[in-house]
Formats: sequence, structure tokens, C-alpha cells
Amino acid sequence: MRRGILLIDRGSREDDVKEELGEICASIRKKAGYDYVGYCFLEVIGPFIPEGMNSALQNNLDELTIVPYFLYPGKKLKDAVNNAIAMQKETKTKILISRPMRMHKTLVELVRNRVRSALDGDGLGDKRDADVDVLIIGHGSVDPNARRSLDYIIENIGPHYRNSRYCFLEIEQPDIASGIASCEADSPEILVIVFYFLHKGAHVKRDIYTDLNPALDASGIAKSLITEHLGTDPKMIDLIIERASEAESYAD
Repeated sequence: MRRGILLIDRGSREDDVKEELGEICASIRKKAGYDYVGYCFLEVIGPFIPEGMNSALQNNLDELTIVPYFLYPGKKLKDAVNNAIAMQKETKTKILISRPMRMHKTLVELVRNRVRSALDGDGLGDKRDADVDVLIIGHGSVDPNARRSLDYIIENIGPHYRNSRYCFLEIEQPDIASGIASCEADSPEILVIVFYFLHKGAHVKRDIYTDLNPALDASGIAKSLITEHLGTDPKMIDLIIERASEAESYAD
């Protein structure tokens, strides 16, 4: 049986995003042995979903698993899934839909690894987790269920750190300024700020810093470190494959 995976990403004009998705697809193909692995975008820039689906289906696949590459639920995720499902009537290839990248132990491990890497990179490898404060910055969503995704992360990393909380780049509260102010109130020795984003897009490169730098400058926080985004980490590759496998097993 010929099988394929198609990642549906939100979309970005940043070349780094396409490069990361290309690396992810290559790693999935190597680790999981799919006959086709590709990606497409919901919005902003092509390849859009119809183009991505058509490219995949040209490979004579018996089964194509759609992986919504999103960290949160919400309207954009629902749109991506609905657009993909709508194409089932145009093909004999069996189309499956996986769950998105949310509320999974792998994401907890990724966040903890990002914190540790930031400490190690600054020569603070001997610092205990229990002495570290963590602030996660997420995107924000109009969907009330999106907050649950970050609640899950905080609930699972919380026992390991002195304090842990989250804030949002846009749409939701607390915003970044409020998040930094809350951290400052706890007088952290070291604050590690986690960029909870899949890609090195415009938000990670520029938008966050517009609010973050002034907030840190105005605070009395003595030491702050910023982590890498989630990116092409092998654990993320494994999570994508696991989500796809779940959908395939359920269909069987």
C-alpha cells in the first residue's frame, strides 16, 4: 500500500518557515518510510491546500494522512481540516485526518529541553530547575479552548520550576507586558522565556521583540534568557509521525 503525509501549516512569507518544513518532511520520510511527504499552507502564501492535495494525490497513493500542523484549536484549524476533507469526493485515495500538535507529553519535554538548552548556552548548566522561573509566550487565539493547550504545558512543567506562567503575543490576555510584570513581582533570579511557536516566522523574528524588549528594559529582572522556538527538533518529528499513526490505526 502506498501511503503519504501532508502537513497543513498556517502559512508564512518567511523563507525560514519553508526551509523548516522542508527539513521536517525530509526527516519524516527518512524515519517513517512514507511514499510521499509534503506540506501546504492554509493562507498567506502558496502552496495552498488544493495545490498541496493535488501534488500529493498525483503520487498514486492508496492513503493520505493530513496532519494539521497547529499548536492550538480554533477557526483556522477547523478551516484547514474542512478544506482537506472537501477534496475526498474528488479522489479514490483514502484521506485521513490526524489530531493537531497539542496537549501531548512531547511538547512538555520540548519546552523543558528548550529551557535547559538556554541555561547551558549561557554557561548556567549547573543551575537547578527549581531555581528558575519560566515564562511561555504563545500566539493567542479567539477560541477559548486554545488556552487549555498552554494550561496543559504549565500544569506539567510547573512542579519542576520555581514559577511558571504564560502570556500571549496578541488577541488574548495576559499580554507580554503583563506577563513580564507578573514575573518581576516574584523577583526571579533567572527568567527563561520560551517562544512557544512552531516556526521561525515573523512573530519569532520581530513581532515578539516589539513588546518584549521594552517590557524587559522597564523591569527590574536581573537575568533573562530567551529560548529557541520549537522548530525542527527530532521530538517534534516523532510527534508528527505519532499523530499520523494514530489516525491510520483508528481508520484500520
